[in-house]
Amino acid sequence: MLFRRASILLAILTVHLTAADLSFNRDIRPILSDNCFYCHGPDKNNRKGDLRLDVREELIKLGSQTLIERIHTTDDDDLMPPAESHKKLSAKQKDTLKQWIAEGAKYEPHWAFVPPVKSKAGNSIDDFVRAELKKHGLQPAPKASRETLMRRLALDLTGLPPKVSEKADLSDFIDGLLQSPHYGEHMAVAWLDAARFADTNGYQVDRDRELWPWRDWVIKAFNANMPFDQFTIEQLAGDLLPNATLDQKIATGFHRNHMLNEEGGIIAEEFLAEYTADRVETTAAVWMGQTFNCCRCHDHKFDPFTAKDFYAMKAFFHNVPERGVGLYSNPVRTNAPPFVKLPAPELEAKIAALNTKLQPVEDKLKGLAAGDLEPWAKNSSRRRSTGCRWSRKKPRVVTIRLKSPTRPF
Repeated sequence: MLFRRASILLAILTVHLTAADLSFNRDIRPILSDNCFYCHGPDKNNRKGDLRLDVREELIKLGSQTLIERIHTTDDDDLMPPAESHKKLSAKQKDTLKQWIAEGAKYEPHWAFVPPVKSKAGNSIDDFVRAELKKHGLQPAPKASRETLMRRLALDLTGLPPKVSEKADLSDFIDGLLQSPHYGEHMAVAWLDAARFADTNGYQVDRDRELWPWRDWVIKAFNANMPFDQFTIEQLAGDLLPNATLDQKIATGFHRNHMLNEEGGIIAEEFLAEYTADRVETTAAVWMGQTFNCCRCHDHKFDPFTAKDFYAMKAFFHNVPERGVGLYSNPVRTNAPPFVKLPAPELEAKIAALNTKLQPVEDKLKGLAAGDLEPWAKNSSRRRSTGCRWSRKKPRVVTIRLKSPTRPF
């Protein structure tokens, strides 16, 4: 018996020393999530035996050896996962859990919440690629030709093929791409998709909306290389900044991109709730890389977000002078309120030119005060009395005789 225990311990130590350390997020969480968390996870409504395996302290209370025994037992009453769950651990999964226990049953938060650590081998993308290639016995692809590099650069940065000579210096070529207005246009495409940008309201009517000024703001922001923190602030709360500029107010169009229902029979409060929920979910997806849809109804089962978090953020977005029904002012259709009127340089130039022509006439009208009208009125009356050539004689009566009074015309 002593020899057998020593052999088992030696085997465990051998695995521990020779095999790479396991990662909870990479190797263990998928096994527990697929097979154990439904009954022994964060969802308290489905939890069995008051046991949580997603929390390390709970596993320690249970005893890690108990976990190993329950997944290896031949007793159907003690076997985990139970037969009625229709889940079964493979031999490899059991060995992985056993190794994990031997290594100390280390837990890790979700990888999205773990601060990145700079690699000792380097921090560029090439360093990571080379490290993985080496693990798999692969070699990097041959160096691309100048033409290929230029084409890749142009398509990546502007979405358009290159138009310059093959002899161009690559550094100057890249600078030219970054200075191109097409750079901002290409970079903005993914952002517009994330912001659910559209030129119509959706739903049944799907009427046009004018959100292109916000689209142009995004393009200009990319072309100007605006810092990301400022890019964020202006889109989420640009109108709340002290002495907010017109551009900063336009930036907040990010959250006016949601669908808008114009049907007369809807309940306005219901759809206002939908719009504000959309803003919460979109903000979380774009800036946090998180799905907030789940915690709209209940605490998130796997991420550290609660329904309270969802509605706390929703309250921020609900504090807007917006209606749940998209109404248009008649006879001119515009965006649903609230909105800002934007300048139109071309139209304003035409209006300014017309006003210049009208100015002399307006100046004359201003000079016609009440006391200055009398000479003009006398002069006008004199023209009427002296200039008329009408005859004052009585009009002559002309009689028409018919040949036959009984004959009709």
